[in-house]
Amino acid sequence: RIGVMYLGHMVEMGPGNDVYHRPLHPYTTALLSAIPIPDPDVAKAKSRIILEGEIPSPINPPAGCPFCTRCQKATERCHREMPQPIQVGTRMVACHLYER
Repeated sequence: RIGVMYLGHMVEMGPGNDVYHRPLHPYTTALLSAIPIPDPDVAKAKSRIILEGEIPSPINPPAGCPFCTRCQKATERCHREMPQPIQVGTRMVACHLYER
């Protein structure tokens, strides 16, 4: 199992193969896109996610999701409410995108 944390919060957890090959949380996706690939031809075909925005203070975090200031998929709700961990198949993810 792999757990992914952002600013002290578990944002995704699940079987390693699932998390690595099919990440759910936007931070996990960005984190995995930053892994260097030694083969230049393969590396050219892979898109890397560049996170923009300010890293929130862990001492004074934002009201909503701790990743909302850097997330390309953030909604108004993300800025207001902390997402609760939910079960998605064999994994746990804390992201409003996966709530029903």
